[in-house]
Amino acid sequence: MKTKSAITESTTLVSRGKVTLEMVAQEAGVSPSTVSRILNGTAIVSEDKKNAVDQAISKLGFVPNPVARGLAGGRTMSIGVITQAIDSPFYGAALRGIEETFEPLGYSSLFVSGHWNAATEMRCLDVLKSRYVDGVIILTGRLPDETLSKLAQTIPVVVTGRNMKSAGLFSLNFDNKQGGEMATQHLIQLGHRKIAFISGSPEHPDSVERFNGYKSALEAANIPFDPKLVIQGEYHEVSGLLAVEHLLDTNQQFTAIFAANDQMAIGASLGLNRRSLRVPEDVSVIGFDDLPASLYGIPPLSTIHQPAYELGQLAATAMLQLLAGKKPTAIVPKPQLIVRESSRRMRR
Repeated sequence: MKTKSAITESTTLVSRGKVTLEMVAQEAGVSPSTVSRILNGTAIVSEDKKNAVDQAISKLGFVPNPVARGLAGGRTMSIGVITQAIDSPFYGAALRGIEETFEPLGYSSLFVSGHWNAATEMRCLDVLKSRYVDGVIILTGRLPDETLSKLAQTIPVVVTGRNMKSAGLFSLNFDNKQGGEMATQHLIQLGHRKIAFISGSPEHPDSVERFNGYKSALEAANIPFDPKLVIQGEYHEVSGLLAVEHLLDTNQQFTAIFAANDQMAIGASLGLNRRSLRVPEDVSVIGFDDLPASLYGIPPLSTIHQPAYELGQLAATAMLQLLAGKKPTAIVPKPQLIVRESSRRMRR
């Protein structure tokens, strides 16, 4: 006969992961295959049997193995997400949108960073596939379209920052060119003609499109394009600061700055302040993204609103629709100009 301590020890071992699916089946009085189908949501059983399995799971402390369920033909209830930088304020907001859409439905998000490197993204993809994820969301990135189309033949794929059409794949793309035009037009309408542009890396599709929007707005206003007023940044604050220092050190004449994202705009504003130039009295500044921090800068930053959180929600919703065998209906909102105190009419 087991002593009380032995029984307690046995129960502790069970709660520490010793419970098997077969043990749940025995406790519930059903077959292991019935338990498996109930866990996968594919069983057609009486309410009594389902309740018996639920009670057995609760009593024994059984934790289903999602990978094993995936191997058995069910779903792992996990979605892989390849972002570019988890610590980015923009991508962070998108990831939160994804997570908060999946979580109430029982899905887990597995986040990995590609760091704008195709080889790294491919390794991330291999890791996610080894975890038997039910689908993959890719936030922009460098993986070739052909790779994504091939992946979509095996699992659902949602990709942002591209215009693609392929079976099993859905793409979401923000109109970065229009956003670049709107930012530049705003400064032009305030009377500015010497408008500096701090770009992102030319290897980023969104950076190229924002630059194209900048040039398009200048052309429409009959303002000559001056390549000396264009400085490449890296989408972080330091690069915005360094860009302003370069413009000033090379004696470029400008009255306004359009930075291709808010982080560089914030860095640019600091660079101007260090050179005793006031924003917006001496130089107007506008950014892109409308990050939460932009509202609390000194002065608050004019910007183009890109719905990062909503983009994450849309990507997650599109994935759920693909998993349900439906055609996604998500539409990315158009850019919006947000005017705050960092831009003002040019003084004559």
